[in-house]
Amino acid sequence: MKKFLIWMRVLLSTALACLVVFAYSPAVFAFCGFYVSQADASLFNKASQVVIARDGKRTVLTMANDYQGDVKDFALVVPVPVLLKEKQVRIGEQKIIDRLDSFSAPRLVEYFDSDPCARYEAYDRVTLSGATRSAAPAAESKNRGGNYQVTIEAKFAVGEYDILILSAKDSDGLESWLIDNDYKIPQGAKELLQPYIRQNMKFFVAKVNIAELNKTGSQSLRPLMMAYESPKFMLPIRLGMLNANGDQDLLVYILSPKGQAEVANYRTIKVPSGDDIPVYVKNEFGDFYKSMFKTSYEKEGRKVAFLEYAWDMSSCDPCSAEPLSQEELRKAGVFWLDSSNINTSSGGRIRRPIPFPTNNGRVFITRLHIRYNRDKFPEDLTFKETSNQESFQGRYVLRHAFKGETKCDAGKEYQRSLRPRFEKEAKNLSKLTGWNIADIRRKMNISSLPDPIEVPFWENLWK
Repeated sequence: MKKFLIWMRVLLSTALACLVVFAYSPAVFAFCGFYVSQADASLFNKASQVVIARDGKRTVLTMANDYQGDVKDFALVVPVPVLLKEKQVRIGEQKIIDRLDSFSAPRLVEYFDSDPCARYEAYDRVTLSGATRSAAPAAESKNRGGNYQVTIEAKFAVGEYDILILSAKDSDGLESWLIDNDYKIPQGAKELLQPYIRQNMKFFVAKVNIAELNKTGSQSLRPLMMAYESPKFMLPIRLGMLNANGDQDLLVYILSPKGQAEVANYRTIKVPSGDDIPVYVKNEFGDFYKSMFKTSYEKEGRKVAFLEYAWDMSSCDPCSAEPLSQEELRKAGVFWLDSSNINTSSGGRIRRPIPFPTNNGRVFITRLHIRYNRDKFPEDLTFKETSNQESFQGRYVLRHAFKGETKCDAGKEYQRSLRPRFEKEAKNLSKLTGWNIADIRRKMNISSLPDPIEVPFWENLWK
């Protein structure tokens, strides 16, 4: 019993040490477990991804196109707050969005119990188990579109996209103009176009140039980037609902020099995190996360934004993926970095980013996951920057029981502690996912564990 108490005391102090570092050290993350899996964008069939680099009124917006179908039918119509010129639009890199996704994705971590009969020595195990082409002139000219009351404010080509910037005075006319000019948009768009026309917003319209797409050798459409200045910090999602036949998932990666970003016109809450769950979930993490997210989404009334990750990108130790280099961050649209503070490499290994010298060189990432539909999200998303630099991650914990012989007194106590511990993990999993707890217990084989022995209250007192 004495050995058991000593073991428990050391284990608790080690766990508390890890917790303190996790809670109070945003720049250096000393983590006491091992990353084993991630819940990235690939889990969700209809997930769109957007990167927003924002500082003050300046914005660089990157949109990943997840269009499914014949690319000749592709038509992108995005309301934008300002008149964009050709120099403000570029082709982005999907691998940069994938890097942000991997770096910020909710993750599964695992711990391994030590031999309760061995002499325990506390230690920390920290292991890391485009170019544009010339288009028809008139980028600045205004060509009248018949009686549609539509104005072509700019016309240019970027990569495989032929782009128009339109303004309109009437949604009926704009819808008719798009259809008559072979832009395959869903019927009924005029109702959603009208609010943007009233706000005097412009329309970024893109079609795919098949010949140019073939030159790229790419099998998919590349992301589009646009840079502009506007006090409006928003993302239009209403038009995208025209193509939806159910809920859609949106992952927004917001990069800021200040701190966390939030959705201003809907509630932003943290995704459930930190719970111990059964070890077998390691092989079912994708199903677990989708069920957990759906349960939380339903519980919150299906009209919230979930915070899945928030962290200063100057450091993480260890990381689920290597932090983005400054060059990668620039490709993600980060425009405020100090060019003299460039990451270097040594011995073929990339060093972690060094701490940025000023707030203007800092990059804080916020990952927001929004599941939306026509009924629950009647407004486009508006965001707000905050100075909150609290770190957060969606994280779920596996604790592997010790498998060796445990014949000592402390070992016997340890074995008897497993059943209530596993029962708690089963209840956690059932609560998070809505899964049947009887099925969970059966998979965990809890019934095979020894029953805990209830110790009379006076026994510990006399000892």
